[in-house]
Parts: sequence; C-alpha cells; structure tokens
Amino acid sequence: MAPGLYSDIGKRTRDLLYKDYQTDHKFTVTTYTSTGVAITASGTKKSDLIFGEIQSQIKNKNVTFDVKAKSDSNVTTTVTIDEFTVPGLKTIFSFVVPDQRSGKVELQYLHDYTGVNASIGLNANPVVNLSGVVGTKTLAVGADVAYDTASSNFTKYNAGLSFVNADLIASLTLNNKGDSLSASYYHLVSPLSNTAVGAEFTRSFSANENILSFGTQHALDPLTLVKTRFDSYGKASALIQHEWKPKSFLTISGEVDTKAIDKSSKVGLSLLLKP
Repeated sequence: MAPGLYSDIGKRTRDLLYKDYQTDHKFTVTTYTSTGVAITASGTKKSDLIFGEIQSQIKNKNVTFDVKAKSDSNVTTTVTIDEFTVPGLKTIFSFVVPDQRSGKVELQYLHDYTGVNASIGLNANPVVNLSGVVGTKTLAVGADVAYDTASSNFTKYNAGLSFVNADLIASLTLNNKGDSLSASYYHLVSPLSNTAVGAEFTRSFSANENILSFGTQHALDPLTLVKTRFDSYGKASALIQHEWKPKSFLTISGEVDTKAIDKSSKVGLSLLLKP
C-alpha cells in the first residue's frame, strides 16, 4: 500500500549503497522441519572473534512466532499478528531474555494515503516512538519522533519528503533533531539489466561536514549482480553476488581506502543457503 512507512523514505537508495556490503565472513543456512518450522543458523567471523546465532520461525495463519538466540546468551522472542481486527494493521510484541526492561509492543498501519508506526516499551518509564507518512505513491511527507517518559524529553525528531515515479526516487530528510540534512536519489537506468545509479548527500551542521556517497549496480545475467560504491572519505567498495540456486546466494565484497593505499584492503564473504 502507498505511501508506506517512514522507514521506507530513501530506502531504495540505502539498499543500493549499503545492502550486502560487508567486510566480515558470514555463513547462513536455513532448513525446514516437516511441521513447517523454519530454522536458521548463522556464524559470523569478525577479526578474531566468532559470533553465532540460531533462529526458529513458525507461521500459523496470520500469526508468526520468531525466537532468536545469540552467542551472547540473549534470546529474542517476537510475535507478529497481521491484519489484526483491522485490515492493514500489524501488531508486534517482542522481548529479550534476560533483559526485563526490553518488552515492547508495536503497531503498524498501512492505508492508501497514510502509514503509521507506533511503539512503546513495556516498563515503568517507557520510550514512546511514533512515525507517520501521508501522501500518495508519487509524493509523501512524514515525521518520526521519540519521547522518553523517564526524562520527559524528546530524544528524536526527524522529518522526510519522498518523490517517486516510474524510474526515479528522490528523498529529503532532516535528522538528528535538525542537525543533519540528507538528500538522496535512485535512478533505474535499465529494468532489463537491473542497472541503477544512486547517491546520498548529507550535511552535518554541528560538525560543518559534508558526506557524499555514490553507487551503481548492474546485473551481468539474471543470477549475477555487481555493485560499486565510492564516498567522499575516499573509500571505494565493490561486490559481486551470485544466486547459484534459488534463494541461495554467494556474495564477495571488498573495500579499499584510496587515501591510504598502503593499508591492506578488506574483503568480506557471505554464503546464504536455503532449500
């Protein structure tokens, strides 16, 4: 449904510039039991450290139960209910064990001309988050705020504007309590080859700094995608992703600092296996 949620503003550009880029080594495998439970196990090597995670998910009609255990002994449980009493409404309950203050309830509502996301912590002094978007598939405006009841202060207030047409997406957002202004665009050059270009420009007023990132993507064939990215810090990145079987991907990415060529480049590897 249009115009989506506030988090969708600028999302296509962010996916082009940052999604699937990594400098770690990650392996993920998913399997399904005879009763329909999806079990996903993953391991990530960062420097000399290895982090593990195992997740189980089961769906029953419009209810999804998700339990995720990490190597740091935290267990996250999420219950999602789609179309709960009202069409377009999604209800999400989540909590983390052993953190007794982590409980949260979230509501998402999508309509033809609006999208609302609200959440509140299930504790004595919760943080309340509220974001909303109004508009159409072509033009939408939105705001995102967070209020800490413990300190009686707004900890976040952002605003955004999005313009979308057949092959071009542009957005403008004011973030960090008005301290930074970001403009982004995404242009689909060729749908047949999934060729696209995108850029994001951010102005930080307090730091008096400008940050520019530019990226491209192109499908070599229906199963192989290449992406490149360059930013104003002088860091150049590239990746190649191949779907060697349905829903299973091998991704190799690299990053080099063009202002410090003498330093070793970073290479990341990701292998995702699904039946």
